[in-house]
Parts: sequence; C-alpha cells; structure tokens
Amino acid sequence: MLTRTIERTVVFCTRHAGLVLLAAIAVAIASCIYAARNFGITTNVNELIVTNNSPGYQNQKAYQADLPEHKILVVIEAPTPELADQAAAKLAQSLPARSDVLGFVGEAGGGPFFQRNALLFLPAQDVARITGELSHSAPLLRVLASDPSLRGIADALSFAAAGVEHKQIDLSDLARPLTLGADTLSEVLAGRPASFSWRVLMQGQPATPEELRRFIEADPKLNFAALEPARAATGVIRQAAADLKLASDFDARIRLTGEAPINDEEFANVRQGTPINIAGTVATVLIILFLALRSWRIIGPVALALVVGLSTTAALGLLMVGKLNLISITFA
Repeated sequence: MLTRTIERTVVFCTRHAGLVLLAAIAVAIASCIYAARNFGITTNVNELIVTNNSPGYQNQKAYQADLPEHKILVVIEAPTPELADQAAAKLAQSLPARSDVLGFVGEAGGGPFFQRNALLFLPAQDVARITGELSHSAPLLRVLASDPSLRGIADALSFAAAGVEHKQIDLSDLARPLTLGADTLSEVLAGRPASFSWRVLMQGQPATPEELRRFIEADPKLNFAALEPARAATGVIRQAAADLKLASDFDARIRLTGEAPINDEEFANVRQGTPINIAGTVATVLIILFLALRSWRIIGPVALALVVGLSTTAALGLLMVGKLNLISITFA
C-alpha cells in the first residue's frame, strides 16, 4: 500500500512538474512569511522539559518563592581588604537604583551589620589577639586618629621613636610597619600603583585571597524573549562599575558569575557561531549532493526541497508550540 502511494506520488510529480514546483515555492514563501511574522523564542531553561501544570514545576516555583536564588554573583577583587570593602560598598549602594532590570541586591558578608559586628564571626583566639594588639597600640592609634595626614604619620613615627628610646617599645616591633610603609612609598615614587593596608598591618600577616575578595548578590529580571535573558542586568552592573571608576579609584577588578551570566555566555556562543554554522552546513550539503549526483539539474531540485522542508517545519513548529526553545535553535 505504501509502495503504491509513493509510486503514484512520484508519477504525479513527474507529469505535473511545473505545478508541483509552483506549489512548493508558494508553500515555502507562505511558510517564511508566517515564520517571520510569528517568530518567538523562549530561553527559559525551566520550560525545556516540564510544563507549567506539572506538579514538579509547581513545587519548583513554590521553592524558589520561599528561598529565592540570586542568579548573578558579582566578584570584586582589590589589592587590600579596605579597597575591596570600599569598592563593594560603593557598587552595592548604586545598583538598587536600577530596579528596572535588577530585583534584590545585597552584599554577601558585608554592609553596615558586618562593619559593626565583624568580630563576632571570628574565632575567640583571633578576637583576643586583635583586641590585645589594639590595646597595645592605642597611644599610636590616637595620634593617627587625631591627624590622619602625612603630618600625623610623621608625629606617629616620632612617638614610636620616643617609645624605643624610653624602652617602652622594642625596635624589632617597628620593623614590619616601617617595611610596609617603605615598600608603599617606593611604589609611589616609582610611579606604580601602590596601596597600604592598616588591616594587614594590624593582623601581622599578609592578606589571604579571601580577604581581598568581596561578593554582591543580584537577582536579575530576566527577559526570556531575548537570546541572552540577563544581558540587560549584567550590562547595568558592568556599566555601574565603569561609571564609579572602581578600576582606577580602588584598583578593583569586577567579574560576574552565577547561573544567569553563564547561561548568557552559552547563548551568546550559539548566536556568534550561527553564521559560520549556516555557511558550513550549506557548503557541506552542496558538496555531498555534488559528489552523489554529479548533476546540477538534480542538485537544484533537491536543494529546493530542503529549503521548502526547513521553512515548512519552522512554520509548523511555531504554529503548534508558539515559541521555539533552545533545543529547536540548536538543531536549526
């Protein structure tokens, strides 16, 4: 039965080649027009498999409503903990103004609360060491606090020298502070970027990578009609960092990670590779057809059939599901 149907179809197409060609061209044109006018795309990865009415999807929505996951993590790195704190605080304060593309914005492990209560989160032995050093250095700190200028630093050095002279301060205790200050001044005189950390000085050891890094959590308002849903949000964050001059004023480096930026990067790779993929596919198909058929009179109709099939498939897909998803785009 199937064989006869195929035979009759081939005979009909052969006898009415002109009519079949016109019908194919008309179908292709109509399909392209429909696809162009009704093209839609959703980049919501949650809609690739589950449906809106499935229990699993509803449970996931309820979970995310109770425990929202912030999909952008801004990583700020600077040469000193103080510079990292200042850069993160400045950026975190500016982002909430862009509520059109950003929802929640918060500084992880930072902000006014941690500035007041940071010692509560340290081990007891570290708190005892820091408070002991602060108590021991109280006279010197009072001098610097009263005049935080170059003159104040000179007065502090004079005060320290007097302490050494009266045997109240051991000369070896000044070796590290003076070395840190000398290294900083040498960088400045050499015209290179320089920074000095009082926190590193007080803790008596170099800053760890964790101390030089700060995090800001942001919840973007995703546009699933775009190939890069979080592009507007990530663009706002990068532009805010540039406008605030975090790189020049704080020598800070800004990086974005998290679910949304990673997905956007993958989608961008798909978009950037599309022209090359299309050209490569067309060239490959034509080469295979030429090697198999050796006649452009046959290759032409076969290629036309492929175009008609692709355009019709796209139109029918949009007609049935309304929007294409990432799987459709990847296969296309």
